[in-house]
Amino acid sequence: MSLTPESAGAGAAKKIALSPLPWIIFGSRWLQLPLYLGLIVAQVIYVVLFLRELWHLLSHAAEFNEQQIMLAVLGLIDVVMISNLLVMVIVGGYETFVSRLNLKGHPDEPEWLSHVNASVLKIKLAMAIIGISSINLLRTFIEAGNLGPGGRATDYTSEGVMWQTIIHLVFIASALGIAYVDRITNGTMAIARDGAGH
Repeated sequence: MSLTPESAGAGAAKKIALSPLPWIIFGSRWLQLPLYLGLIVAQVIYVVLFLRELWHLLSHAAEFNEQQIMLAVLGLIDVVMISNLLVMVIVGGYETFVSRLNLKGHPDEPEWLSHVNASVLKIKLAMAIIGISSINLLRTFIEAGNLGPGGRATDYTSEGVMWQTIIHLVFIASALGIAYVDRITNGTMAIARDGAGH
């Protein structure tokens, strides 16, 4: 079986020999591998935390009132959303900055992974952080109903609730800023491509 010039050229393109310095610089991306493995360990810890919180809810379900059950469920949702954020960072970050996962055609390939890049990953992470902050803020507002005379003891203060609300609004403003800058950048790149095409 002989190779045609086209196939030989394609094979040569897949195996590019790098000189030592570029090889070291490009290979340094693998230094991030322990970081992503560490996040997988953190994911395991969150699974343990979720199971512990779920067991706490199940074992006290008959004693809890509606508000306590709601707070416990919001705590579980918070753990799940943080876990989703970890998956996004682990899978998307590894695919973007370290190496391809070669999941094309796999039935469980995440829909968002096919078009992920550093910019898309930033926006998705910002939205995930806003979601986590929203859950925490909702829990705070529920607990804040106990503030003041006659309310049961709580770890929250009026000033703490105010600052948590301000921080949440800052997260939203930051996400909008990232999305706006990304839109401008993509528009500029599209104009440049169109100009190059003509």
